[in-house]
Amino acid sequence: MLHIDFANCLEDRVAEHGLEEGFFDGNSPASAAATVATRKLAQTRGTGWERWRELTNDPMRGEHVRGVKAAVSACKQRNFENMVVLGIGGSALGNIAVQSALNSPTWNMMGSTSAGGKRNGPRLFVIDNVDPAYFGSIMDLCEANGGVEKTLFNVISKSGETAETAAQFMIIREMLKKRLGSAYGGNIVAVTDPAKGTMRKICDAEKFLTLPVPDGVGGRFSVLSPVGLFSAAMCGIDIDAMLEGAKDMDAACSREKMLENPAALLASMLVEMGTAKGKPNHVMMPYANNLYLLADWFRQLWAESLGKEKDTQGREVFAGFTPIKALGATDQHSQIQLYREGPNDKVIGLVAVEKFSREVEIPTGLGVDALQYLEGKKMGDLLNAERRATEYALVESLRPNFTITFPQVDEYHVGQFINLWQIATAYAGLLLGVDAYNQPAVETGKQATFGLMGRKGYEEHEKVVRETLQATKWAWRG
Repeated sequence: MLHIDFANCLEDRVAEHGLEEGFFDGNSPASAAATVATRKLAQTRGTGWERWRELTNDPMRGEHVRGVKAAVSACKQRNFENMVVLGIGGSALGNIAVQSALNSPTWNMMGSTSAGGKRNGPRLFVIDNVDPAYFGSIMDLCEANGGVEKTLFNVISKSGETAETAAQFMIIREMLKKRLGSAYGGNIVAVTDPAKGTMRKICDAEKFLTLPVPDGVGGRFSVLSPVGLFSAAMCGIDIDAMLEGAKDMDAACSREKMLENPAALLASMLVEMGTAKGKPNHVMMPYANNLYLLADWFRQLWAESLGKEKDTQGREVFAGFTPIKALGATDQHSQIQLYREGPNDKVIGLVAVEKFSREVEIPTGLGVDALQYLEGKKMGDLLNAERRATEYALVESLRPNFTITFPQVDEYHVGQFINLWQIATAYAGLLLGVDAYNQPAVETGKQATFGLMGRKGYEEHEKVVRETLQATKWAWRG
């Protein structure tokens, strides 16, 4: 199991910037609030927008795994050289994070196993933006490696009306039709609503292979559904082990006592730090390159779920915390100066790895006295020493921090990490009194985009945007 050390968030380490030890007592107000939240989550799990809590349990788990494995088996027979995921936000960040965490950073540069290499799946590209230069470059790379004929496109959109994904889909559909004719649909797997929506209609009409975006599972909580499992399984990741880790974490996060429930503990601690201790900025700083993009995934989860103008009673609260990503030891040389001597408005979450998937030993014999202390040591030991040194330096400056430790980075523990933060987010929403599942502020930008792009019915949005942002003298133009 993962391990969480939160001693550096207590007042005996960081003085008035930390929490009293009594905060965690069974009879404390915080503990009582966490218990109420646990009981509430037990009542609502599996209903409404909390259906994601059942993704690790049968029958939903079994149904999804069988569907994903069947789709993978069908696609593997085609020997695709490349796989391109088309999605944005929650339809992309989980895919990127899981791939980065569990496969080699050189995955796309490796030769395939069919050609004597080590890559037991297609190259994977997740196009999570509509930057034309970025999109075009990836298409060029696919063309140079088998062409679109040997490229599988995984379109992820529940409704089919997300502008960015719709635009991507329309482009690749045209490319495939020109190259493959009526057989083009064999290069598309869509993850979408199982019963309704624009993409569902397209899939039914054009006979695409599909997997479901389950009802009640929002994008940022979807990585353990077919949204994230299909690309993972295509690239050789053990999705059963990932789901088992998530299931075990779910069990731990169902305990009523706060100190026995890691999600309740994390949420209670961070909410208190953010609201009562003036620390609304929450840093995630993995000391492992392959965990860095999990911090990207966390940023959306924490920001979009908790950043709300109004609480569930309709009162203005302007709740939420700003998630920040950093990488150890890289950002010791770019961010720690700010974290130690800038505003004391942050809680820093360090992420450690006990046993790395491989080790590299620093050789002896350089003959330089100043560097002799490094000789014969392992790089992993140096990285963990850097992390401990940062932990100490933060405490020395009275900056609260905690550490989540992976025994090793594998599917089981990545599944645990994902579900830990998903459930902690559900707790934090309850403790803040906000709806963790809506995102009303995102809708304004979507509607304005529709208007600016000429979508029928959104003319008034286009007009308001242009009037609001009309050119003024307050601009510099070179």
